[in-house]
Amino acid sequence: MTKIREDIEENSFSEQEGYGELSPVIKKKIEWFKDQKIGVIFHWGLYAEAGIVESWQLSKEDDWARKKGAWRDKLTTLREDYWGLSEKFNPINFNPDVWADVAKNAGFRYMLFTTKHHDGFNMYDTQYSDFKITSSHSKFHTNPRADILKYVNQAFNKKGLSVGAYYSKADWHNPYYWEPDADPVGRYASYNPLEKPEKWQRFNQFVENQLIEITKNYGPLDILWLDGGWVNRENHEFLEMNQIVSKLRKIKPDLLVVDRTIGGDYENYVTPERKVPDNPPKKAWETNIPLAKNWGFVPNDTYKSFSEILETLIQVVSLGGNIILGVGPKPDGTLPDEAVELMNQLGKWLSVYGEAIYDTRPVNGVRLAHCYLTQKDQNIFLFFKGDGKKYSIPLADFSQNFSQATLMHNQEKLTIENERLMIPEGLYDFICVKLESRELLAD
Repeated sequence: MTKIREDIEENSFSEQEGYGELSPVIKKKIEWFKDQKIGVIFHWGLYAEAGIVESWQLSKEDDWARKKGAWRDKLTTLREDYWGLSEKFNPINFNPDVWADVAKNAGFRYMLFTTKHHDGFNMYDTQYSDFKITSSHSKFHTNPRADILKYVNQAFNKKGLSVGAYYSKADWHNPYYWEPDADPVGRYASYNPLEKPEKWQRFNQFVENQLIEITKNYGPLDILWLDGGWVNRENHEFLEMNQIVSKLRKIKPDLLVVDRTIGGDYENYVTPERKVPDNPPKKAWETNIPLAKNWGFVPNDTYKSFSEILETLIQVVSLGGNIILGVGPKPDGTLPDEAVELMNQLGKWLSVYGEAIYDTRPVNGVRLAHCYLTQKDQNIFLFFKGDGKKYSIPLADFSQNFSQATLMHNQEKLTIENERLMIPEGLYDFICVKLESRELLAD
């Protein structure tokens, strides 16, 4: 997969940076994260009501988001009407228990929810902004589930899935980021923080307050996933991350912080977007792939095929990464049928092959043509895309000697002869062979 949108934030240095000193509790949590393998991220907000590419059309310089259909002809009108959606957005069919059921059945181990995108609209009951789903101006504020983040987290925790919070460090609605009556050039703050340090400090305090809220008030939280990769990296926009994270970890000592594309101590794992990296990152990592073209809901969006999603999943896991798949809920709070169908297919596949995915690690030092490999304990799992022909796959490069080979989908035993695995005729698409080590059986 190649970069296809100009909102994708990248930092090649960050993706190849190793860890500095980590506390034992964070080291342990990173290994936990590597075991999870598959997650889901829900991008949901006012942009679902508009049916546009998340909130990117608000940014003047990001004209790519308006080229194939600006929501309004004039940017000033677009912004005014977009802010006004906070009084129209009314997801009356929102049922987080249904979301959690679908995600659990799909085989996801963890979930990220968008607390706030760059537009600044808060999908939870923040005390630091009235631009929120629970505001008295919101049609949804009288709904028993108006504090959406609370009920999403509760539903997923009840199903045994771990939860994380997506949060954009930028905030285009906040007067300390985009000043009232300013005409921002693009995604950045409308002023130079070096020239107005007091204003920037107020924004820094706003971010700190919200992150403490999210970490403290919304139940178990494993991951804080910070987006807006230009903040903390460019244009003199630097938050006091040492202070902020120190306060957050007093609340949740094992919280993983993902300050995306920034590198350093607070990018606990890296997040290549819409791609499988050519060189696996040195840190733990997570490839981000939306099921459709867009992260948020867009009517008549183009969805990926299940075969594309499956091959990306297998490739990522074989390289040692996780994958998080993006779903954009509809304005009424339901999940798109196309997304549910893909998730159902994924769940059926994982019910057969999950042992070869979850809790695995990459197989280093062995490369086999047309194969992807994972390992758990001393067993090797070999994914092979069959085309119906007979194949002989060499096993001599493995450090293990294998006692038996089993097709996972039907438990048929395959033959190993002269350190070669014999693949019979008649096998199509991705199959997985479990290679069991003699040494493991001897133990």
